[in-house]
Amino acid sequence: MGELTTMPKYEAYKNSGVEWLGIVPKHWDLTRIATRFEERRTKVSDKDFPPLSVTKNGVVPQLSNAAKSNDGDNRKLVRNGDFVINSRSDRKGSSGVADRDGSVSLINIVMEPKNIVPKYCEYLLKSYNFIEEFYRMGHGIVADLWTTRYDEMKAVIISIPPIPEQTAIANFLDKKTAQIDEAIAIKEKQIELLKERKQIIIQQAVTQGLNPKALMKDSGVDWIGEIPEHWEVKKIKYLTKIFRGKFTHRPRNDPAMYDGEYPFFQTGDVARAGKYLSKYRQTLNERGLQVSTLIPKGTVVITIAANIGDVSILDLDACFPDSIVGFSPKKGVVRDFLYYALGNMKQQFMDSSIKNTQMNLNVDRIGSNSLCQPPFEEQNQIVELIESKSKSIDDAIGLQKKQIGKLKEYKTTLINSAVTGKIKVPKVDSEIN
Repeated sequence: MGELTTMPKYEAYKNSGVEWLGIVPKHWDLTRIATRFEERRTKVSDKDFPPLSVTKNGVVPQLSNAAKSNDGDNRKLVRNGDFVINSRSDRKGSSGVADRDGSVSLINIVMEPKNIVPKYCEYLLKSYNFIEEFYRMGHGIVADLWTTRYDEMKAVIISIPPIPEQTAIANFLDKKTAQIDEAIAIKEKQIELLKERKQIIIQQAVTQGLNPKALMKDSGVDWIGEIPEHWEVKKIKYLTKIFRGKFTHRPRNDPAMYDGEYPFFQTGDVARAGKYLSKYRQTLNERGLQVSTLIPKGTVVITIAANIGDVSILDLDACFPDSIVGFSPKKGVVRDFLYYALGNMKQQFMDSSIKNTQMNLNVDRIGSNSLCQPPFEEQNQIVELIESKSKSIDDAIGLQKKQIGKLKEYKTTLINSAVTGKIKVPKVDSEIN
């Protein structure tokens, strides 16, 4: 990480007069976008030129989940080597140099580079500082959304080194970013392994208990297998009171129902929550509450549509729609044990879902699934063990995520420093001479 401070600098610099560039090497050319790029505005059909998607990972063949319009005859031509950038701020960072001919939607700006090495062009125009400058030049469409036109973009000042130097910088960044990406991939794999380990601990604890020497018996449920002899297996509907969320008003997005004092959770909120559900993005007012139900704090909730089987515990009184189901444990069932046991059943819930255009569950299908029921005190012991081991794993995951964050920050800084001349990359002199 300290490599940037020890890398050589150029002998002489000049003030660019532009905040995003700062000082640049004295021999680099300070110029506007318009002098080095020509906008390509040719309209074509996706029947003649294959559709492309402009993503944060570059320009690629059209993604299967890309929004498709009926206006396939009204697209922009892209030639191999063109730089393409999405003009909308909510697609920030979606850009890159095309490696093939094709067509893109009209929301994109297509530019043909002049006397710029394609790979250097990509590093320069995808650098964090340039992207921020690009969208700063735009104008608002609605709140928190703005677009930048080429007429605005062409005035942006850039600093361009000689061609051989561009090649040296691009080659250096290719090598260094590949090393950083590999290090990130290794850490992401480690995170996945840690998550798998945590899930195995939970699965074994809620279905086999804590004593590896305990006498076992067949549970009678295929996915559970053998369980300790003194445990029972019961259907969820006998272990909990099940109730479904509701929001009966249509249309669902009627503003007259929202912006009150009652938190209103959606399935995505549960998916992001972790063990406790407290962060919400919507609230219902008194009218909204009349078409919903206020569920008490401490209720275990599970998503039954879209992302099926995500589980959390309400950390405050709240409302939710019928895509979320709540569970109140009956006597003899520890709430936190129920949370871990239900969280272990994601695959079973998905297998028992109704598979139509969108998978979903209903209360009857949920209630007919089976759970293990250890003695009450043993449930508490299982929860303690899971949480103790989970904490050490979560701490390890947190460390890996922190290191990934630092690697990504270093990569961003490295690219910005190289394409603005704050560092002099190895082999520049040999490329020039």
